[in-house]
Amino acid sequence: MNTPIADFVQGCAAGGALRLHMPGHKGVPALGPEALDITEIPGADVLYHASGVIAESEKNAAALFGSAKTLYSAEGSSLCIRAMLYLALQYAHLTGKKPLIAAGRNAHSVFLSGCALLGLEVSWLYGDDASRLSCRVSPEELETVLEREKPAAVYLTSPDYLGVCAEISALAAVCRRHGALLLVDNAHGAYLRFLSPSRHPLDLGADLCCDSAHKTLPVLTGGAYLHLSKSCPAALLPAAEAAMRLFASTSPSYLILQSLDLCNAALAGDIPAQLAERAAQLDALKAALIANGWTLVGDEPMKLTLCPKSRGYTGTELAAALQKKGIVCEFADPDFCVCMFSPANSAAEIAALGRALAALPAKESIPGGPPPLGRPERVLSPRGAMLAPFETLPAAQSLGRVLAAPNVSCPPAVPILVCGERVDERALALFGYYGLERLDLVLPDAELGED
Repeated sequence: MNTPIADFVQGCAAGGALRLHMPGHKGVPALGPEALDITEIPGADVLYHASGVIAESEKNAAALFGSAKTLYSAEGSSLCIRAMLYLALQYAHLTGKKPLIAAGRNAHSVFLSGCALLGLEVSWLYGDDASRLSCRVSPEELETVLEREKPAAVYLTSPDYLGVCAEISALAAVCRRHGALLLVDNAHGAYLRFLSPSRHPLDLGADLCCDSAHKTLPVLTGGAYLHLSKSCPAALLPAAEAAMRLFASTSPSYLILQSLDLCNAALAGDIPAQLAERAAQLDALKAALIANGWTLVGDEPMKLTLCPKSRGYTGTELAAALQKKGIVCEFADPDFCVCMFSPANSAAEIAALGRALAALPAKESIPGGPPPLGRPERVLSPRGAMLAPFETLPAAQSLGRVLAAPNVSCPPAVPILVCGERVDERALALFGYYGLERLDLVLPDAELGED
């Protein structure tokens, strides 16, 4: 497969032209890649007004993913999530539906900021999972919500941070019956398309989907895709670039664009075979760990999520113990330790993790998990809360107040309490459990109403 963006930039770097354009480093190395770091000079095309090398490369990506249209993001899936929400709003206008999204409660905080900026209302799907990081929505729950609320779209996170995959095919069928778009945050699952058979949301019925290529494919941090499926309403296809332009920087990284371009060649080449091999090796490791008394969650092939309290460790303790052995995990909290793999990991590295875990002595199990959240009282919409005047106070002084911002870091960027909800005793217990000490709270006078 050709690589038009990378070829153009490499030609520029080799040409030795006098650079009287941005960036200011003029190709002089400090980190190393400066010679390949350009701006939108003639011939380089323009991201989100693409008609040249970028458009050609995006068509290559669309062919690989089987989409009707694929657009590149140099700003991660965060940009793509906001663009999907914009397209859902356009769909609501086109169909006369309410500007309402039914969303899994474990949505990324960017989903909330996108809804706030666009004025979208949210109806939460709670699923049946105890962890705030997972929200296993059943087709029956979704059917009930769509029948009652009649939203324009449904938003799901699959795979989630723990590696739990939603029943996309069954949920997509429910959405089709009710004329609702299905949007999937597939940030952790770009590689799923290249398994056999594909487990990618596009192939399972999603209308719109975002993938963080950099999370699981050989792409620089920030590289992502917005996919519009062949089932997506045709009227939305021309609006996709406008959706990205609305939120994107006008100075995209050509280093990231080149890595997305070069990834196409890798996906058309060895990556599917490498994925199959690594997934089989991880399956074997997971089976061995379970046989040795470890508890795992999730069904994502290239993610290993350990629940180490059954072995006497918190997730953070386990991550610290592994780091002492030279193994750095993706994420840990009191209950989970998440390890992410890609084709770039070798069989030897998978075996090294297995040996490190086998060497840790089992201790007395640690009881308990996070306190339950319940279903907090909604006082303001996400927009009303996020745009309201606020103050920052210790969490201990927040009881009864309304949350203005999610107050969570990334990873995992999944809010404990949603902006606009009232802080109750259960929420306070969760803030304490996860170590959140200060909260942004809507000023009392602003709680009384919204613009």
